[in-house]
Amino acid sequence: MTAAIILAAGASSRLGFAKQTLLYRGKTLLELAINAALKSKCSPVMVVLGANTAEIEPGIKNNGITILHNLNWKEGMSSSIRTAIEHIEKDPEIDSAVIMLCDQPFVNRALIDNLIYKQQQKGNTIVACAYNNTIGVPALFKRSLFAGLLSLQGQEGAKKIIKAYAEDIITIPFEKGGIDIDTLTDYEDLINT
Repeated sequence: MTAAIILAAGASSRLGFAKQTLLYRGKTLLELAINAALKSKCSPVMVVLGANTAEIEPGIKNNGITILHNLNWKEGMSSSIRTAIEHIEKDPEIDSAVIMLCDQPFVNRALIDNLIYKQQQKGNTIVACAYNNTIGVPALFKRSLFAGLLSLQGQEGAKKIIKAYAEDIITIPFEKGGIDIDTLTDYEDLINT
């Protein structure tokens, strides 16, 4: 079983308001991520909230997702990853996790399922997306790497684990993976495409 972890706890400080609530094609960025995960072969699907929870959570339809509250969100992305991994580690049936962000609007069911398929086909402990001359999330991590994910600190994200296990990674192309929303300009570019 592969869990989906959607990281949505950040304060969107460069944007100035909760990017999770920005609309694209009639849905919020967070709804797009949740829908992609729910349609995929992932189960369970978790959303990690932190900053702006009171503003974001009411807009989430509780349609089979688990909402986790990261009280230490100010520490950085690592605290959200730890919150989710600590939660799923208790379930021995979960043998891998897909970590994804709430602000990559072009992540879809097919991409997430391809991560799972490639892992089953090739056996690698990490399957990550390749875009803009980098390797990043969404990425699937096997259970053997959960301890490494739990050891992340501060602003460190999953990329630290990806770099540490570079020899055991398989990648899939994700042409629009570099499109994420950090600033108002990013958002304007997105809605004008």
